Amino acid sequence: MKSTIITIGDEILIGQILDTNSRYLSQQLNAAGIVVFERTSIGDSAESITETLDRALSQSDIVILTGGLGPTKDDITKHTLARYFHSDMRYDEREAEHICAMLARRGIAFNELNRSQAMVPERCTVLHNAHGTAPGMWFEQEGKVVVSLPGVPFEMVHLMEDEVMPRLKKRFELRQIVHRTLITSGIAESILAERIAEWEDALPEEMHLAYLPAPNIVRLRLSAYEVDGASESRRIEHEFAKLYNIIPDHIVGYEDATVEQLLHALLIERGERLSVAESCTGGRIASLFTAQAGASAYFMCGAVTYSNDSKCRVLGVSEDDIRAFGAVSEQVACQMAEGVRRISGADYGISTTGIAGPSGGSPEKPVGTVWIGISTPQRTFAVRRDCGTDRSQIVSRASAYAISMLYNEIR
Repeated sequence: MKSTIITIGDEILIGQILDTNSRYLSQQLNAAGIVVFERTSIGDSAESITETLDRALSQSDIVILTGGLGPTKDDITKHTLARYFHSDMRYDEREAEHICAMLARRGIAFNELNRSQAMVPERCTVLHNAHGTAPGMWFEQEGKVVVSLPGVPFEMVHLMEDEVMPRLKKRFELRQIVHRTLITSGIAESILAERIAEWEDALPEEMHLAYLPAPNIVRLRLSAYEVDGASESRRIEHEFAKLYNIIPDHIVGYEDATVEQLLHALLIERGERLSVAESCTGGRIASLFTAQAGASAYFMCGAVTYSNDSKCRVLGVSEDDIRAFGAVSEQVACQMAEGVRRISGADYGISTTGIAGPSGGSPEKPVGTVWIGISTPQRTFAVRRDCGTDRSQIVSRASAYAISMLYNEIR
């Protein structure tokens, strides 16, 4: 069972708003066993809506549109769909009463523009929007379904949950889609692919493997479409179990868990404490931990020692080493990690010192160069990483590398 999602609105195309509707709709359809074949965004143009709908119906059984159902002249979806399905318009008394009552509660007069929202195509099944003034619409043609929903996210969500999903499940005989994700760390994507190539080649035909790389982690997602969910989940678990014999030291978790969440759980389980000293990452690592409920059980302190003077005064970094090796160096990263662990009494210390750019680089230490220090009760060490060229990318990657390094070291 295939579906297409179409979001309508010039505001999406010019980047004025973020299209969160498509993400939510994809999640809902996948969970019900409906494959999302395509997602597309188009402007407020009758021609674009008609052409996109033609293409969508040629390749999908279900088409869901969001947007363009308001009371103003730029909202043309409803009238375009009426013409597309060769339907006259009718006045829906129930929707009119609902719209009038909702506006009255807000102290807004019921005018002709609001009245127009109660006009619906005769050929559609009206989907009552209990949380807004624009009703949804359900069309059927040649065994296929077209659903039009408001673009306002919370209204769209309620209509999907209350009206659309129950109708789709009743209308079609749906089988499940199964996705399971295994998280690996400490191994590059290319090396990982080489190590598990024989396992990948032997996967059952209905299973599809995807590599989802991020800084210092690679997620492996196994998917099976239109299957019996329970039995296929067991088969996927069986396949993942085989990986423990191939890459046992690199499997760190499942599904959407981040490495900071995994480290958070590990530190709480072990009753151990953490502190961080950051320069180029500017407090990002600390914020990733303190954003999680329960972080006070292990997180001691975060020091943003951006200047050389603060590195020396707060963390005890050697001024001579900064002069000799530079602030972005193995020696300074190690002393920062040791210093923050010492002054806070933590079991573990993480440090970052690097060149986030856009200026400040050199041939020996170009923009993106970051030294990451790790200090544990057993040893202190630092690793140099190239974290890219964009400032925000460098901060994000360096933070992810640092957290993964400590997680792997503890494990």
